Amino acid sequence: MKQAKIGVTGSGGKYLAALLLGLSVATGALAQGKWIKLAPFPEPSEELLGAAASGKLYVFAGLAPDWKPRALVYEYDPASDRWTKKKPMALASHHMALAEYNGKIYSFGGFVLPAGPPSWVTIDNSWEYDPATDAWKALAPMPTKRGAAHAAVVNNKIYVIGGGVAVGDATGIHPARPHKSTGMVEEYDPATNTWRERTPMPLPRNHATAAAVNGKIYVIGGRVGGGFITGGSSNVDVVEEYDPAKDAWGPPRAKMPSARSAIASGVYGGRIYVTGGEGQDAQRMWTFRSLEAYDPATNTWHVLPSLPVSRHGLAGAVIGNRLHIVSGAVQSAGTGVHVDAEAHDAFVFEAGKN
Repeated sequence: MKQAKIGVTGSGGKYLAALLLGLSVATGALAQGKWIKLAPFPEPSEELLGAAASGKLYVFAGLAPDWKPRALVYEYDPASDRWTKKKPMALASHHMALAEYNGKIYSFGGFVLPAGPPSWVTIDNSWEYDPATDAWKALAPMPTKRGAAHAAVVNNKIYVIGGGVAVGDATGIHPARPHKSTGMVEEYDPATNTWRERTPMPLPRNHATAAAVNGKIYVIGGRVGGGFITGGSSNVDVVEEYDPAKDAWGPPRAKMPSARSAIASGVYGGRIYVTGGEGQDAQRMWTFRSLEAYDPATNTWHVLPSLPVSRHGLAGAVIGNRLHIVSGAVQSAGTGVHVDAEAHDAFVFEAGKN
């Protein structure tokens, strides 16, 4: 497998080399597969979350203008290419951490809308959703109130990592008020409905993605600083590896090719596929089309064909040989317009080529 080499010279080259430190991008081997269009999402929205269970895709949450949670629940059947609307979420919230375990889908934390002026109020609520009965069950609350965290399953335990938290006496987070990212790691045991605290993530962040491969968890991208892309935060390209068996974080892994947050991901063939996201600077506000694959075994990244429609706050999950990517906002937050995509795209992995 060849590694991309970039030659740099002069003072500008030294600056570029510094930016590329830790970046390893493989070429050729994974530039296979194709995007296809599937049944559009019935209620386009941003800030959706996806999970696969028992061969079907489930999409949750959504966020309307003025930060009003939509509490959507939809089921997608790949066999019929059809969406079915289910009962609303038991608690109207957004930016939860989702994980699938033994056919059930678990939701942790997130934000709710307060009775007063709009903000993102952090919660510690935990829920189990049973797709077979379309029913929600309340679980032991998380020890820490937080939202925009990420979750992954290893050895029958669910790990909730990172997120955004309020500061001091505040009950929520807001772009104009102090808040921060956390590196908190809390382990949930579905068998005993109990929690315990584990070693924090070295780089506190929110709006990242996390996935488990071969007994380890990889946290990819996200935001440092605040929870809002519109100010007080910066996207990162950092990848960190957590070993639950040792309760230890390893040294940083190869950086992702593009620093971004509000992304979606899925695991296929021992690799983590990351797409979508958003970014802002003083001159631009944008969303991402990039599809990039991380291979933990070789600690390399691979750039694949881009998502047909750029967007952030999108739902993603792998079913069979397809990475499903659903809806999301086609513009970054705070642009003054609100356009949500109905698009439901799937990247089809070609056997032996991905």
